[in-house]
Amino acid sequence: MSIARQKKISVLGRTQQETEVLSALQELGCMHLLPLGPPPAHVEEARDRTAKDAYVALRFLADAPERRRQVRRDAGFDIHAFVPQVLEIRARLRETLDRCDFLEHRIEAVRPWGDLVFPPKEELAGYHLWFYRLPVRHREALERVELPWEIVHTDTKFAYVVVLSPAEPPRDLLPVPRTHVGASPITELEAELEDTRVALEEIEAERQALTRYLDLMRLSMSAAETKAELDFARQQVLSDDALFAVQGWVPADQAAAVAQAAEGLDCAVLVEDPAPDDRPPTLLVQPETRAADVDLGLFYQIPGYDDWDPSVVVTASFVIFFAMILADAGYGLVIALIVLLLWRRLAGSAHSRSWRRLVVAISGATILFGMLLGSYFGASPPKGSPLASLQLMSIDDFATMMRLSVGVGVLHLVLANAMTARMRRGRTTAFASLGWCAALIGGLVLWLGAPAAGGTLMGLGLAAVFAFSSDRPLTTRTDALWRLAGGVQGLAGAMGAFGDVLSYMRLFALGLASASLALTFNDLAGQARDAVHGLGLLLALLILLVGHGLNFALAIMSGVVHGLRLNYIEFFNWGLSGEGMAFRPFTRKEVQE
Repeated sequence: MSIARQKKISVLGRTQQETEVLSALQELGCMHLLPLGPPPAHVEEARDRTAKDAYVALRFLADAPERRRQVRRDAGFDIHAFVPQVLEIRARLRETLDRCDFLEHRIEAVRPWGDLVFPPKEELAGYHLWFYRLPVRHREALERVELPWEIVHTDTKFAYVVVLSPAEPPRDLLPVPRTHVGASPITELEAELEDTRVALEEIEAERQALTRYLDLMRLSMSAAETKAELDFARQQVLSDDALFAVQGWVPADQAAAVAQAAEGLDCAVLVEDPAPDDRPPTLLVQPETRAADVDLGLFYQIPGYDDWDPSVVVTASFVIFFAMILADAGYGLVIALIVLLLWRRLAGSAHSRSWRRLVVAISGATILFGMLLGSYFGASPPKGSPLASLQLMSIDDFATMMRLSVGVGVLHLVLANAMTARMRRGRTTAFASLGWCAALIGGLVLWLGAPAAGGTLMGLGLAAVFAFSSDRPLTTRTDALWRLAGGVQGLAGAMGAFGDVLSYMRLFALGLASASLALTFNDLAGQARDAVHGLGLLLALLILLVGHGLNFALAIMSGVVHGLRLNYIEFFNWGLSGEGMAFRPFTRKEVQE
């Protein structure tokens, strides 16, 4: 996997050929257009809003519980009229669902008061009814109420009190705020709820009826999106009465095809290499089987055009970090079981299959690391058993686990600096990156107990950082001062390197926390089994299920968040020089669910 090399292609033709040439470029689908004239903002906003509405309507129909037989041909189908119709049904459905929820909640709240039918106001002589749901433990507060009151219903928790007063009683009349029951009796609320549920079924029927146009909608959206892209591309073309010009970036291996297509339409074509001040977009070249690697690699930051593709390294290190944070073979088996249950569902596309392979790798690494620690749902295998013979470490061995975490962190940052040095080959600053590699390894060796070798290696590395942190040529005395300042600035990164290495201690800390929680739940289950006769075993199983379920969820969350954080923050800080721009080809659109 690598970053595709780009060529800048400029096409010049007669104005009357503009649409034909742009259509040909869109058909090829390999050019990232450069705006030769800034597009009007309202054009892009309108395009995005229209596309968003269409996708919302498509998703709404696609999520319908049942679908009708698809209509393949309908000359009168107009997506511009169809989308507002679907969105109107969607809005009515939401409004009706909200009304159903409100009525159900109101009926549930009013039911203890009975079927209240309020008398006309003139029959109450100016008095009003005020309702309170009073906890039974505060019932004695009614003795201090001077206004007329009556308890109309009582259950195990509350007394339902009605107070008669011409004006709203003071807020401290009772130790609870008054309850709003509304003016409608429960029979009217139930009748309205029934009517609302009938209306809900009718709206769902309308939605289901429109699902027969899903295929036509996708085809129309594809055509509409393709046309919208073409219209937007026209806004980025430089043209006058006689000539037009379009310019963009094209992968080097497809530049010849673009040039040949443009020349075939009698256009002039100029193919150029990127200039030093150009900023080509980043296009990762990878097989579909590694789509998950690309998703992880580009989730936080797009590498620059002159950088390297970090996706494989990020994926491999994420798998290792995830396994170290979970630190339990039993949890790895649970992940494997989940993947097995979803195996067929994750086989629908190459993209989903790549994610399936990634999760399989995660579960395998977690099982392996858990076996090396001898941890199976927080329990250790019996001594002398085959599983016990596989245990090489213990999560309670703080010294070993700290060395392992720090060692993994140092190797991770050394790899980042090594790749940076490779990308800077031929430049002075490449030696500074190699100096950081030496300084990091030297610091690790020094910490592990070899002060002579470690100190020497770290000193040589920091000296290289000081000497080669600047590419400024030495032509004057001022240049020497600037090189000196660059060296001092480079050495200032030593504290950052120290902090970044210590960040990898979270691998041990989170793994220890997960193991400690698992052990705690195991102990609680054992105590419950021995303390409660009869139901002790059932209670112990419940504690194990809930406890390990909670611990597993927390461990998964920690593995994802911190496994990615160490890549995106520490590793990217040392391995990537800056952020790039994604390659967005001007191509035909295919709409999928």
